[in-house]
Amino acid sequence: MQSPVLVLKDSLTRESGSKVHHANIQASKAVADIIRTTLGPRSMLKMLLDAQGGIVVTNDGNAILRELDIAHPAAKSMIELSRTQDEEVGDGTTSVIVLAGEMLHVAEAFIDKKYHPTVICRAYIKALEDALAVLDKISMSIDVNDRSMMLGLVKSCIGTKFTSQFGDLIADLALDATTTVGVDLGQGIREVDIKKYIKVEKIPGGQLEDSKVLKGVMFNKDVVVPGKMKRKIINPRIILLDCPLEYKKGENQTNAELVREEDWAVLLKMEEEYIENICVQILKFKPDLVITEKGLSDLACHYFSKAGVSAIRRLRKTDNNRIAKACGAVIVNRPDELQESDVGTGAGLFEVKKIGDEFFSFIVDCKDPKACTILLRGASKDLLNEVERNLQDAMSVARNILKHPKLVPGGGATELTVSATLKQKSSSIEGIEKWPYEAAAVAFEAIPRTLAQNCGVNVIRTMTALQGKHANGENAWTGIDGNSGEIADMKELKIWDAYNVKAQTFKTAIEAASMLLRIDDIVSGIKKRQAPGSNQPSKPTIETEGDADNEQMIPE
Repeated sequence: MQSPVLVLKDSLTRESGSKVHHANIQASKAVADIIRTTLGPRSMLKMLLDAQGGIVVTNDGNAILRELDIAHPAAKSMIELSRTQDEEVGDGTTSVIVLAGEMLHVAEAFIDKKYHPTVICRAYIKALEDALAVLDKISMSIDVNDRSMMLGLVKSCIGTKFTSQFGDLIADLALDATTTVGVDLGQGIREVDIKKYIKVEKIPGGQLEDSKVLKGVMFNKDVVVPGKMKRKIINPRIILLDCPLEYKKGENQTNAELVREEDWAVLLKMEEEYIENICVQILKFKPDLVITEKGLSDLACHYFSKAGVSAIRRLRKTDNNRIAKACGAVIVNRPDELQESDVGTGAGLFEVKKIGDEFFSFIVDCKDPKACTILLRGASKDLLNEVERNLQDAMSVARNILKHPKLVPGGGATELTVSATLKQKSSSIEGIEKWPYEAAAVAFEAIPRTLAQNCGVNVIRTMTALQGKHANGENAWTGIDGNSGEIADMKELKIWDAYNVKAQTFKTAIEAASMLLRIDDIVSGIKKRQAPGSNQPSKPTIETEGDADNEQMIPE
């Protein structure tokens, strides 16, 4: 009698072996194909409908993939690659997906020939090491103080974006902002914190050309009492607070029992004296502007307006930090601990302006601001959102160059050089790893090939001509002009890429491809939905081995 085998139906499903490899590769290729057409300056735009019914029009790889709702686990991990690339270096979000998809595509042939995935991964990692060595060899250092060179580099990196039609505008904004907030840490290391100290303020209306980088900060607030407080102060003395300027309420519920009527007046007087005392301590330092993150009582407003001091309340913590960096003030937690050194004197002008229907406070003309605001104007919200996405990429590129001032050629020239060098090296590799190594070399050609496809030129002729020029690992600067599709010298056209963007793209793509190839099992613990009307829970069924031959079984 055949021994019974327990198969749990409907609770655990399992796929294994080459079937999983093929499913993962197909899912990854599908994700790569979605955004393949958005690579290069002649790329297509995608229109996305988000969950709230809003519309996003963009060709930014990360922005597109972020909106996708995909169930397949391999496709989800591909989408993560784009997000990682965006957070790490801010550019190359499309390239990394296209390259990873191609790496998996060329591996499919070896999976069919029963190559072990570990062998393929070993060859890929070896190819990655050699590719990074080639990058080091062809990269060239630049002087970060040469503004025209830096502008050219930022422009070529965002040349594939929607805002490239506005010329130098976005590159100028990005470069000004990143050089403003850059801090030297010594030993030639420069720290640029884009997230914390650069704020992008989008205000619909006006023209895109009106956008500018402020030498200071702006925020969406007005003074507390507009009629009595000044809205324009030259060379203001600024005090920043992190405490409420109103009477403290008890931590818990407090009950006070008063016997005499006069005690009530004493209680009110104590509250007033408390607030007056705080205001006296602040006014001792002769400020022109007091900004607090918390509340400000009517009585405190009265004392300030009487002394000719403007006040702003309930400001965001992040905005307060930026003001502190811009004007040299220190955020104080208790008014009795105020010192002269805490007063910010670095700002040249405080002004409240009305833009559209709202009031905005400007603290500008700062002496040496280490924080800034980029004011973006434009016709519509959708346009402004796309400009902001492009600006974030441009700032990331500028930050990368300030940190690692090295360049590699753009326009697919780097990938072709890497591909040619790896093909040459593959002949010296012994054993079974030679073929996957060579396939990895061919996969690098996906980037220039996609660029040629998106230009609408004859792909086979263009690629053959390019491979001929790169055959000996020479002509490292020969690539595709993304606008015309012609073969050109990238140095003359000033089409460059930042070194660490390229290095990160190669690392992320190959390591992700290796990880997905190593997956040989997908076990899902998600219950299948039962047909409506069947209320009974599904029970484990016992079958014989003969019946269970075609079932997907749980490993013992």
